[in-house]
Amino acid sequence: MIQQRDILQDVPLFKGLPREQLEKIAAITLERTFHRGDQVFSEGEAPEGFYIVAAGQVKIYKMSREGKELILHFFGPGEPIGEVAVFSGSPYPANAEALVKSELLYIARKDFERLVTAQPAIALNMLGILSVRLRQFTVQIENLSLKEVSGRLAAYLLHQAGENGSDLVTLDITKGQLASLLGTIPETLSRALAKLSEQGAIVVDGRAIRINNPKQLRALA
Repeated sequence: MIQQRDILQDVPLFKGLPREQLEKIAAITLERTFHRGDQVFSEGEAPEGFYIVAAGQVKIYKMSREGKELILHFFGPGEPIGEVAVFSGSPYPANAEALVKSELLYIARKDFERLVTAQPAIALNMLGILSVRLRQFTVQIENLSLKEVSGRLAAYLLHQAGENGSDLVTLDITKGQLASLLGTIPETLSRALAKLSEQGAIVVDGRAIRINNPKQLRALA
């Protein structure tokens, strides 16, 4: 059984709320299980509610007219998904799919609206989340439009290393998924990895990538 309150207290959306409020929020959340490949929601659907990842991993992506998948982001434990659409009342702007078996907490839109009315602090937290998401996608657009693949890869590795507080980055996604996230194809990504490895900037061992020369990566990024 998921300890809902323990998950909720670490979600930025509910940061700073007292224990009794977290208990009330937990009382209106539903636990939903999604297996690998299950669709959480689809682009264009009306948002009846939003989700919080309790365990597992969910990818957010769009499909081009040619049927090509473009991965926008990966979300893991403690992160909300679909909340922007619920807050704005607009349809989901992208698709969400479980990458592995995932446990999600679901909050219906009508219940969420009552929460925001009773707890204005949630609205302020939501503004913070929206600004972070906007920044993420602004950087992503900038990377895709202005940087070569090696620069996008360098920026990604530096970001992951910063998140981990280590010079070792372990990929929790496939190279195909990473290529999609970086707006390229697996063959081009492999060439970029090989080039950085030959230059001594990184050492690649399967899914593990060690950063040997962060200065070189920063120059590329």
